[in-house]
Amino acid sequence: MKFAAGTRISFPSKGQELSGIILSAEGVVVKLDSGYNITVKPGELKEAKELKVEAKKRAGRQPRKAKDGLPRIQLLHTGGTVASRVDYSTGAVIAQYTAEELLELYPELLEFADVRSRLLSNMQSEMMRFAHWNIIAKAVADAVADGVAGVIVTHGTDTLAMTAAALAFALRDLPVPVLLVGSQRSSDRPSSDAVSNLLCATAFIAGAQGFAGVAICMHEGIAKDDCVILPACRTRKMHTSRRDAFRAINDTPYARIAYPGLGIERLREYPAKPAAKPELLPFNEKLKVGLLPAHPQMYAEELLAYQKFDGLVFEVLGIGHAPTMQTDEHNKEHERILAAITTLAKRMPVAAAPQTIYGRVDMDVYTPGRHLIDAGVLGQGLDMTPETAFVKLAWLLSNYEKKEVKQLYGEDLRGELSARSEEEGYTA
Repeated sequence: MKFAAGTRISFPSKGQELSGIILSAEGVVVKLDSGYNITVKPGELKEAKELKVEAKKRAGRQPRKAKDGLPRIQLLHTGGTVASRVDYSTGAVIAQYTAEELLELYPELLEFADVRSRLLSNMQSEMMRFAHWNIIAKAVADAVADGVAGVIVTHGTDTLAMTAAALAFALRDLPVPVLLVGSQRSSDRPSSDAVSNLLCATAFIAGAQGFAGVAICMHEGIAKDDCVILPACRTRKMHTSRRDAFRAINDTPYARIAYPGLGIERLREYPAKPAAKPELLPFNEKLKVGLLPAHPQMYAEELLAYQKFDGLVFEVLGIGHAPTMQTDEHNKEHERILAAITTLAKRMPVAAAPQTIYGRVDMDVYTPGRHLIDAGVLGQGLDMTPETAFVKLAWLLSNYEKKEVKQLYGEDLRGELSARSEEEGYTA
């Protein structure tokens, strides 16, 4: 039996009855009611039945109002899975909740704070550019100037950690918490982590005394729904789909929020509250900054493609290596690679960051690393992730002269660097 795309069906499979939406008649790809997609052969749908799809109407309820005297929190929506649901006409997940609808979805937020909601965009995070970072930073700055107790930014998870780092650099001396919150499962799925992540973030801002600055609030593990507060410039998405995808790199979380109890457990010292007034230092939206990994069978042309850029982060191998030496007749290209790196480093800041993610760069140990130092590559002794290195370099180039960029790149400005590596900073 053949079904057109968009048809809702039920069918037996491995001893159980499944139901879902046909996404593609060729394949056949079915979006199950659980939210997952599966591919079945047309012959496996011999006993499938077409189901009637009833149009659902919104209840049209009004959002609840917060009680008097609660701290005021600004909720800024940018899109992503946390603001998405399954479009059951196609089976695809789309970002389509408005700011008002999200407060309708999560009325529990109003138990802890007077939450005001504002829609900045409705996009997946991979679509963001420097201009969007500036829009978010400006909205945060406006909310802080208006006297809020904190800000929550809902965001897609793919580039959430990079936006967190961008806000940390662009917003200097923040006096209140600014938490980025995402979700690995869309809001209308039973396994969604959206509500727990948002509630934990709200409870933390409302109840945590003394925390100021940008951080990330996401799931800590799989077995429970507890969340952790992660450092903005030292966190990375480490799994494609798990709810506990985010990990602090070369660092540890600030706090844990129990769910559903929402009690706050402080895990280490919070950043000191600034004495200065907050300042917005945006990104130059016309900058071109590259991010390039070193790899076997590399060619000099790959590096020289960045000649017209303003800066480059070079993801080095191991402790700080790249293919820069000719050792036999098969790798003569490596001398040209070293020449290309040297050429670029004379024109722009070229900074090393470790592909290993954990650990720090030490280009002074082996000869290939010393070649990079001699070529003018920055980053010796630093332990930033490649993504944070990219964000920091772009922000420095946006706000400082090139001579200052080379000096400031090696200084700890927003907690992105540590003086020494701790064992607990590594997660296997």
